[in-house]
Amino acid sequence: MPRYKAVIAYDGTDFCGFQIQANGRTVQDELEKTLFQLNRGNRVVVCGSGRTDSGVHALGQVVHFDYPAVLSLEKFRYALDTQTPPDIAVKQVELADDDFHARYLVTEKTYQFKLDIGKPRNPLKRKYTSFYPYSLDLALMQISIQDLIGTHDFSAFCASGSTIENKVRTIYDAKIEHLDQEEELVFTFRGNGFLYKMVRIMVGTLIKIGNGRLPVDAIPPIFVSKNRNLAGPTAHSEGLYLVKVSYE
Repeated sequence: MPRYKAVIAYDGTDFCGFQIQANGRTVQDELEKTLFQLNRGNRVVVCGSGRTDSGVHALGQVVHFDYPAVLSLEKFRYALDTQTPPDIAVKQVELADDDFHARYLVTEKTYQFKLDIGKPRNPLKRKYTSFYPYSLDLALMQISIQDLIGTHDFSAFCASGSTIENKVRTIYDAKIEHLDQEEELVFTFRGNGFLYKMVRIMVGTLIKIGNGRLPVDAIPPIFVSKNRNLAGPTAHSEGLYLVKVSYE
C-alpha cells in the first residue's frame, strides 16, 4: 500500500499525549478514527515521530501511515484537516518511500519551551506557557545553557519510567530568548534525540540556576553524577512545543 507522511500540529491541552492509551483522549487515536472513517471502516495505523506527554503542544509533529489508495495530496490533506477535531491541524501530506519510518529515521528534533515571566500573570496564556512569578538572572541562565550543548549522557535529565538504556544524546543548539513585549522567555533546544521529559528537566534546571538555587556551573557535575535528584524540577507541560522533526 502507498505510504504517506504527514506533518501535523495540535493543541495538547485536552490530550493525554500523542500515543494511544487504554484510558484518555490521544492525538494518535483521533487521527486513526478519522482515517477509519475515510477508509470505509478499515483501521489505518498511525506512527508518530515520538510521544508527547499530556498537555504538550506540537507545531511540527510528523506521522506516517499506509493507506490503500493514491490520492490527490491536497485533497487528502484537506479531508484529514477538516475531519479531525479542531485541536488538530494537518499541515502537509506527501507520499513517502515504502521504507520511510516517522520514528526510526529521525535525524533531528527541535523543541521550544515558553515561560511566562509577566507580573501579574496573563490568564490567556495559562494553557500555552508555564508561569514563573519569581526573579530570574537571565545572564546566568545564558551562561549555563551552553553547558548543555554537545554529546553527553543525559541520565540525570531523564524522568523515571523510561525504558531506554542508552541515554547519550547530542544537543546541537540551545538558547534562551527574552521576548520583552510578551514578557516571556523562550528556550529552544535542537538535538538528535530527547529522553523522557528531558527538555522540561533541562528547563527546570536552568530556572533553578536563574533563581540562585544552583550555581552557574552546576550542569557539568550533574552530567557526571547521572543522578536525577541533582537536576532541577520538571517544568510544567503546557509550556512545551515540538516545533520541528527533521530527516535526511
